[in-house]
Amino acid sequence: MTTILLARHGETEWNREGRWQGWADPPLNETGRAQARALAEQLRTTPFDAVYSSDLRRAHETAQIVGEPHRVPVVIGPGLREIDLGSWSGLTLSEIEARFRGAERPDGETREEHAARVLAAVERIARDNPGRRILLVTHGGTMRALHGHVSDEPFHPVENCGVLELHFRDDRLTTPIG
Repeated sequence: MTTILLARHGETEWNREGRWQGWADPPLNETGRAQARALAEQLRTTPFDAVYSSDLRRAHETAQIVGEPHRVPVVIGPGLREIDLGSWSGLTLSEIEARFRGAERPDGETREEHAARVLAAVERIARDNPGRRILLVTHGGTMRALHGHVSDEPFHPVENCGVLELHFRDDRLTTPIG
């Protein structure tokens, strides 16, 4: 069994402002860096063998901070990215409602496309790390997509630098008790 610790990146100014980030690439703010250092301390005695991260810098920087005490290099890739929000990227909910008047997003990825991309990336990473504990630093929407794949329970948004645990066994992703 492979244990996967999914961590959400630390806070950015866009998180603080309620802006939808998607594939936009704002950096961590000082609060986000402090959250990442706190997560590094929380996980200091939790061994993990590999660290993977979305290639967006808010996730990559979080992964570097959290992985540093373990002296494990960070492998980055686009498969763990947040959903591509297209024209909604960088906007607040009120700006989206004003500009798009209740319409669906006109471009970017669908939730299904995002979930398929993320699931493929996580399953590949898990197959490359059989029997290991790995840390994946990613995004809130990505965590939602993975949770939806393994559980019928309602998803509760994960705070910045919050962690979920998943398992990969018998060639499938499951919850820890699944």
